[in-house]
Amino acid sequence: MKLKNLCVRERHFLGARDSYENSQIVLIGVPLDLTASFRPGTREGPQVIRSASQGLEDYSPYLDRELGECNFYDAGDLVLPFGNLLVSLQRIEKITRILLEDQKFPLFLGGEHLLSLPVVKVLAEFYPNLAVLHFDAHADLRHDYLGETYSHATVIRRICEVAGSRNVFQFGIRSGTKEEFVYGRSFTNFYPFQLNNALNSCLSCLRGRPLYVSLDIDLVDPAYAPGTGTPEPGGFAPEEVFRIFNSLQELPVIGCDFVELAPAYDANGITSLLVAKLVREGLLAFSQNI
Repeated sequence: MKLKNLCVRERHFLGARDSYENSQIVLIGVPLDLTASFRPGTREGPQVIRSASQGLEDYSPYLDRELGECNFYDAGDLVLPFGNLLVSLQRIEKITRILLEDQKFPLFLGGEHLLSLPVVKVLAEFYPNLAVLHFDAHADLRHDYLGETYSHATVIRRICEVAGSRNVFQFGIRSGTKEEFVYGRSFTNFYPFQLNNALNSCLSCLRGRPLYVSLDIDLVDPAYAPGTGTPEPGGFAPEEVFRIFNSLQELPVIGCDFVELAPAYDANGITSLLVAKLVREGLLAFSQNI
């Protein structure tokens, strides 16, 4: 298998199959944790999500499907050289390219949000008409943060440069600088403080296009999801976020990530369990169109 020596496999997500070759979706943990601007700790996210998944049912009453209907493989965590951001981004890019060449659907568990950039960079090469759906509390549209252009606070700005800002759709944003909000309203498809109604209004222009979905757990209000590096009050309730996947299952999603879980700040593991449940919904929703 091409992923040998690139990943370390300790635990697996609930319902994962034993065969990479025979699976349609491949789950990869990406413990990237190098540019946190407030509270670090996202490197522990992937393993904790896997552990939390064992407390779930494999049946989703939201989508009326079971994980037994979803053919996916958990390859473990990508091995990253902590302290070396450039090489880490290169390795994420490399594994994304391998998965696409093998015609797999990549599902990434973060890790900090910057991991989305090398993924989208490769996807944009394979899919020229790619659109990126960004669900987050933060705009992540800064040109730089503390002088650094590569940061979890700049990731969507860099993605705009790779995929084209008009191909980026941002939902749920409730935090950012004034300049970020001006940029979003001017250049991306920007829906601050809006979630499902805004997403549903975009469905007609998204159908038929390859889509990448990036979901930052701080989209959810910290009352329900405190275990994240940059919690932002005023967010959405979990049931509102689960509804996203009812809409997304109709669309040609070709990859996704779930990012910014920081288990050290997660009271009683409630955020970890929520992320695991969202991953289950993503697996079930996206597998329908593969």
